[in-house]
Amino acid sequence: MVIFIPPGKGPHKVGCTDLMVGYTIHGTFLRLYYPCQASENPHLPDWVPCREYFNGLADFMKMNRALSERIFNYLFGSCKIPAAWNASFKPDGKYPVIIFSHGLGAFRTLYSAICVELASQGFIVAAVEHRCLLSHPSCDIAKPVSDNLEEVWMYYRPLKPDENEFPLRNKQVKHRAEECIRALDILFDINSGKSVENVLQCDFDLSTMENSMDLCRIAIMGHSFGGATVIECLCKDVKFKCGVALDTWMLPLDEEIFPEVKEPIFFINSEKFQWIGNIIRMKKLDSAIFPRKMITIKGSVHQSFPDFTFLTGNWIGKLMNLKGEIDPHIALDLSNKATLAFLQRHLNMDRDFNQWDPLIDGKDDNLIPGTNITIPQSSI
Repeated sequence: MVIFIPPGKGPHKVGCTDLMVGYTIHGTFLRLYYPCQASENPHLPDWVPCREYFNGLADFMKMNRALSERIFNYLFGSCKIPAAWNASFKPDGKYPVIIFSHGLGAFRTLYSAICVELASQGFIVAAVEHRCLLSHPSCDIAKPVSDNLEEVWMYYRPLKPDENEFPLRNKQVKHRAEECIRALDILFDINSGKSVENVLQCDFDLSTMENSMDLCRIAIMGHSFGGATVIECLCKDVKFKCGVALDTWMLPLDEEIFPEVKEPIFFINSEKFQWIGNIIRMKKLDSAIFPRKMITIKGSVHQSFPDFTFLTGNWIGKLMNLKGEIDPHIALDLSNKATLAFLQRHLNMDRDFNQWDPLIDGKDDNLIPGTNITIPQSSI
């Protein structure tokens, strides 16, 4: 069986680069996906940029670092992202923009199948890395500008014994939203022609993206904790015109902000992850005025959205809960097409994504309109 991350299906070839602005926790670090010019034998970047990320995954999964590094390196060490590294930007009018927020314990490259597909369909996508580095990454594809820096890795922070989870996660989701907004501010600077210093020595020329973004059409998207970040961002910054929240974990959010969320939200859930309390919190965002949509993908699991689902065989994938009963290609294709239809509708785009409008309402044999979770009448 051939294992790979699926390439984009849209009309554009896709390039990617890394951008870091500032060295500190208050800086910005992101993977940028964009429509690019075609080239022969493009360099495809590693899916996992460097070995320290294996340690982070091990900590999150509560595995021994040394053992897990060998396992992860065996399973994923040769995997590549289907996007041309530092490829020349393709000018073609103005592209709408998406900021993408990853889940807890993840990092900027783990959702490349989604980001590549969106870029292939004519979006500029900034996949933010949340609080992972205080300085440069020591990876083969990005080198520091200066040698006078100390590299400090910030690994997943588990709960302490008897620690209340909400205060920690609420503080984190607010910080994550600030990071997404800073990333968007940097894209505004790039688009306006301001000089933006990338502290990584990348060959990509950011000035080629000047005046290339449609900054009236901006969406925020994320998975799990990133889904909560979507809602926090919609509350904090009106530049985000709509949000797509993939299998959202609602705990980090303070419900007091819900009335402030006045932009359209699309919840795309897996069948196996959600539970009554989480769905009830999503339903508290329902509005008679502001569009709210929810669908559930049959046979899917929480990890049907990150790239893991494509990179493990059936036995290992199901053992580690990285695969559901549904073919992962079908699941993500449904999610991506429904997302594109929703974005066209609420970003007022003149495209053909409306051919997938029925998916927004769950009209497909592999979709459930709303949720598969039965909500007790007493909770409504």
